[in-house]
Amino acid sequence: MTPSSGGFPMHTRTLYYEDCHLSHFTATVTGCQPGKGGYLVTLDATAFYPEGGGQPCDTGTLGHARVTDVQEENGNIYHLCDAPLTVGQPVEGRIDFARRFDFMQQHTGEHIVSGLIHKYFGWHNTGFHIGGEFMTVDFDGPVSPEDLARIEREANQAVWENIPLRCWTPEKEELPRIFYRTKRELPWPVRIVQVPGYDSCACCGIHVAATGEVGLIKIFSCVKFHEGIRLEMACGRMALEYMTAAFEQNRQVSQAFSARILETGEAARRMNDMLSAEKYRSAGLQMQLHAQIAKSYVNCKNVVHFDPALKGTAVRELADKIAGLCQGFAAVFSGSDDTGYSYCLVSREVDLRPLGKELTQQLNGRGGGKAECQQGSLKATEAEIRSFFGE
Repeated sequence: MTPSSGGFPMHTRTLYYEDCHLSHFTATVTGCQPGKGGYLVTLDATAFYPEGGGQPCDTGTLGHARVTDVQEENGNIYHLCDAPLTVGQPVEGRIDFARRFDFMQQHTGEHIVSGLIHKYFGWHNTGFHIGGEFMTVDFDGPVSPEDLARIEREANQAVWENIPLRCWTPEKEELPRIFYRTKRELPWPVRIVQVPGYDSCACCGIHVAATGEVGLIKIFSCVKFHEGIRLEMACGRMALEYMTAAFEQNRQVSQAFSARILETGEAARRMNDMLSAEKYRSAGLQMQLHAQIAKSYVNCKNVVHFDPALKGTAVRELADKIAGLCQGFAAVFSGSDDTGYSYCLVSREVDLRPLGKELTQQLNGRGGGKAECQQGSLKATEAEIRSFFGE
């Protein structure tokens, strides 16, 4: 969306900094030229926030034109529109404010959490991205689950206190006397966003007027990321929608387990223990069954065995059992004529690689392995497979 040189005035008045709740305004078109994906329009003043600082740009309309992207360059703000506008004419701008307010909630909530983590642990925010369901926030050091729970409680306390934010650009001589978080040393002018008692940070983004507008701060997860951590979290409407969806999933789990909403975790653990015990018992029975099947092939030569019920590693396990008691090789197949067959060939006596290669070539198969074991799959019928082995 980079404009060509010339044709545009410099420095658009930033109405979004003057009033964060301004959703419609009137301005004069000062420039319009074709750009990639539409027309690049500049105004003498705008309430459209350009993408920056991890916060997405605003969208909306300028007159009859739809605004799909907004970028800032050298103090000038460019609106990517789907139709041209007349230079010198006034135009009414309307922001998609529900979307904007959502981003404001996320950004201010992120500042509160980042400020608390920096206050207690000294870690810096190294990354910030607002997604469709939650935002990710990265820090350069670890925080325990217990400490994160405390951070979340204090962050929501800041919301309940409904503290007015202070956003301003200090005078050059005043700036060195102000403490603020920053990833790197910044040249003046520097815009400071302050949540009194909780955070002070260099930031070009748009924030709510007071912390109460954030509504709710919820941390969903924390994972190790590089040398620090990555949080998945959300604020306000986004947090409510995420938690509503999570609650609905938990409600369904509670119904399935016949457990109370706040007891689904314990119910799931009990079910997992039962399934683990059943799986262990089933594995024991399967081993006994395989042993009995293998005994039926004692001293038989070149065994071909079909069992449609075998799953996963059971095909190889049975082939190995049979190969230990038979002569030549054991070939075990599982599947059906419709879906094809998975197979395992095992031998204690012969090199199976030539046989495995011929099997896959003649019966539309894929596979391979070592001299003593060949595994793969075939697109053939049981009759065709048995015929291959001379049965």
